[in-house]
Amino acid sequence: MGKNEASHQNGRHQVGTKERHRIAPGQFEGNRVLIARMAGAAVRGLMVALMILTPALVLRDIAADSTQIVVLVALLASFLTFVEYNSNFPSIVEFRDAPPFNRLRFFALFGTVFLLTAILRGKTDPTALTSVLTSLGTIVGNAIDFPYSPVRMVVLMLPDDAARETVNSVRTAAGLAYVISLIAMTAFLILVRVLNWPARQGAFNVWVNLPLFDPTAGGDVLDRLQRDARINIALGFLLPFVIPAVVKLAADLRDPITLENPQTLIWTITAWAFLPASMIMRGIAMGKIADMIHEKRRRAYASIQDEHLQTA
Repeated sequence: MGKNEASHQNGRHQVGTKERHRIAPGQFEGNRVLIARMAGAAVRGLMVALMILTPALVLRDIAADSTQIVVLVALLASFLTFVEYNSNFPSIVEFRDAPPFNRLRFFALFGTVFLLTAILRGKTDPTALTSVLTSLGTIVGNAIDFPYSPVRMVVLMLPDDAARETVNSVRTAAGLAYVISLIAMTAFLILVRVLNWPARQGAFNVWVNLPLFDPTAGGDVLDRLQRDARINIALGFLLPFVIPAVVKLAADLRDPITLENPQTLIWTITAWAFLPASMIMRGIAMGKIADMIHEKRRRAYASIQDEHLQTA
């Protein structure tokens, strides 16, 4: 009797030990995932802050008030990026779990800011790198600066009395930024058409990757995705032409825009090139998701028809 009770207690002790051993790896795995997510969010926040601070850190003769504003904006953007990627639930960042969509956009944005900053730094402290980048930007800008081109529209946006040096700087920056945006769009199109993004990464969660898209808002989800894709692509193609025209019309009513300040030039040209490219990439992505949903529906309908034929 005593032996049976002792063995029963030993058995319970062993079972409890096994349960503790079974729970511990799960807790360790959860902590490791949490730490990895926090580290990734912190790195993303630091990269965003570094991108925003790049012109202020590299260029000379930056006013103290301007530097303080840039630092404040960088800290705010870094904090928001950390909070977004450290959260389990998405808020505004789309395609958060469908890399490399956001990575490609970020590197295109960072590359544009860095290259334009390096070119403008070369005006005061020329180096071999800045000379090469300036020559490359000048060649590209002159090649794209033909009638009715986006670069020509940006140049025409400047006031009539703008200095020749400012016009050349704007043409060089616009040409280089536009080429970077074209490279980013081409790379993403290859990812979608050739590498089958995002299906190659497994199941695609529409709610996580499209937090601003409400599937229950009304109408067929497929039609709404296709409509949004076409709208984004159309706006992306039109904005490089529309933005300079709107700025030029607004300059007739108010003071014309000046791009003589290096930071103003960098961020204006970067926004002009990046926003349309980002909208086109978003339209391509939403069109791809619509194609995936259409294909899944087709397979589901075909499966149902096969079941009806087999039971008939």
